[in-house]
Amino acid sequence: MKHTLSIAYFFFLSFLSLGQSVLKTMNRLPDTGENVSYTATFGEDNDFSFNSPFFIINGDGTVTDTITGLMWQMTDGGEMTYERAVNYSDTLNLAGYSDWRLPDAHESFSILNEQFVNPSLDTIVFTKNAAEYWWTKDKQYGDTTKIWVTNAGGGIGNHPKSETISAGGVKRFHARAVRDVILPFSIPNHFTDNGNGTITDNLTNLIWQKIPNSDTLSWEQSLSYADTLTLAGATDWRLPNIKELQSLNDESKSNPSINTTYFPGIGIKKYWSSTTLPNQTTKSWYLDTQFGITTYDLKTLKHYFICVRGNASGITGVTENEILESDILVYPNPFTSTIHLYSKANKHSCELYNTTGQLIYSGSAIEELNLSYLSRGIYLLKIKVDSKTTTVHLVKE
Repeated sequence: MKHTLSIAYFFFLSFLSLGQSVLKTMNRLPDTGENVSYTATFGEDNDFSFNSPFFIINGDGTVTDTITGLMWQMTDGGEMTYERAVNYSDTLNLAGYSDWRLPDAHESFSILNEQFVNPSLDTIVFTKNAAEYWWTKDKQYGDTTKIWVTNAGGGIGNHPKSETISAGGVKRFHARAVRDVILPFSIPNHFTDNGNGTITDNLTNLIWQKIPNSDTLSWEQSLSYADTLTLAGATDWRLPNIKELQSLNDESKSNPSINTTYFPGIGIKKYWSSTTLPNQTTKSWYLDTQFGITTYDLKTLKHYFICVRGNASGITGVTENEILESDILVYPNPFTSTIHLYSKANKHSCELYNTTGQLIYSGSAIEELNLSYLSRGIYLLKIKVDSKTTTVHLVKE
């Protein structure tokens, strides 16, 4: 299982934009967790690793997602109706916190690990039980009898409230509560039209192809097309993984369920992701833009696709002159008191930030830094060697 320590550090874009404010509750978009190769064709999910899942087990019935910054209930609350799930989460008192809530669709989807099935969760982190689905707070647009739920197979979809056992159905819908470690904040513009055939999602910092290809291709053909695409002067385009693709979905819309102001050619179609279904490796996940469900199909069939670039890091202005990770050594990580930092150049400066972007430390040529005074949590260490910069994401235990 891939683990990379991560944190958000935000810079705002200043391109041509249209107003559409959005609340940001997740620092960064996590990777799917898929770490196995299923094809010799370059461009599948496993070929890219951004924001790999990393959780802190707090020892009090909660876990902290170091990528999103959200805190989760380790063992879900069990099977219950949707209405009870809302009340259960809102009134939960766990680990001394009383500000729990039911997650939205994107938050719930963020903790799934697509390398696993039944459940598609890291069961070292989240207690395994008989749950088939997990409630979110989001209702289907135009039909309040249906709720968005994530499922143990790794997908997300809109299901009738009546399907759960407590409502007279035969399926097990459970509730897992979440809370904000850091208060969410509003971003003035969800999307930015860059004026060059690309769209930036300011929630994830991913850059998207504005007009998808008009032709359908098989899964492997889509991987190859994306890998060889040149658009807006960039050649690092790729097929998005299923979490990246699902991040475009807007549960307040349908037919299609993606913002057509920014993606006018999206249509009501099925879009390939780069993520393989691990227990049925001849199939890959796709997003259906009628409502926004994620499901899978045979890779030999032809579907539409939209290309993406970037790494959903939440960090801009850093990677243009990036230092190779092999040139920097920072340890231990996670740490409890002191970190050690070495660079091959032996001449560097560093800055340490907390999750709100506040500068905590600034210095040069440091080899040992005592951070025992810091609270437990996630921090970003920005290291500069000559004119090059890189970042290391630290977890204080």
